[in-house]
Amino acid sequence: MNSITQFKEFIWNFYHQNKRDFAWRNIDNPYYILVSEIMLQQTQTHRVIAKYEEFIAAFPDFENLAAAPLRDVLSVWQGLGYYRRARFLHQLAQIVVNKYGGVLPQDPKILQTFPGIGPNTAGSICAFAFNQPTIFIETNIRAVFIHSFFYNSSTAISDKELLPLIERSIDQSNPREWYYALMDYGVFLKARQVNPSRKSAHYTKQSRFEGSDRQIRAKILKIIVDTEKITHQEILDLIGKDTERVKKIISQLVAEEFIQKMNNSYFIL
Repeated sequence: MNSITQFKEFIWNFYHQNKRDFAWRNIDNPYYILVSEIMLQQTQTHRVIAKYEEFIAAFPDFENLAAAPLRDVLSVWQGLGYYRRARFLHQLAQIVVNKYGGVLPQDPKILQTFPGIGPNTAGSICAFAFNQPTIFIETNIRAVFIHSFFYNSSTAISDKELLPLIERSIDQSNPREWYYALMDYGVFLKARQVNPSRKSAHYTKQSRFEGSDRQIRAKILKIIVDTEKITHQEILDLIGKDTERVKKIISQLVAEEFIQKMNNSYFIL
């Protein structure tokens, strides 16, 4: 692109012809936005669509989510993986209810103090929930700016090089939809060519899930969620392999207070 002006015109034109529609778009309910943003961390959009609707139906607001047992929250979350996010969301709801009267703060610096929320997620929540012109970056936005401004670069591109461009191009009057437009174009690019984000200095290929500790962790949590209480040996028998790894991961889950242990049985409150 020759200029920010041309870039913005191109992105808006693309968006007006190709914009995607999701249940969490074009709404201003901060709770719905928060749920969607946490779900979309490290998870493809098509996997989030049905689970988002199910989660909102089960826990329609901060108060309902905060009051729910963690076991119920994890049960609804099943299928999305990365169970820590469900726990973070549960803790977030309790903080919002107990400390902020059920109203999500609009300050990204405050949001960054919440579990599971870093600078980029805080920025995205404020942009989408409150239409604030916050500056943040995620994988699709990164792909757009690398493709548009560093297409011929032979060196790895740092986010520090992209953030000033993001700031210069943001639509101050409608940042919410501007970010929708960037993300939609990023998805379009990644579907039709080698992911431009591979030129990023921050690019890392996601580790294989099959056979990983993450997979074992997810299996253990699913087993405990699906049973009211289960013994150590029963978990080992159900996993059926990698006994020492399973023991280590169970110990980690207890240390994190993700699961509870009483005598020789495990459960989730």
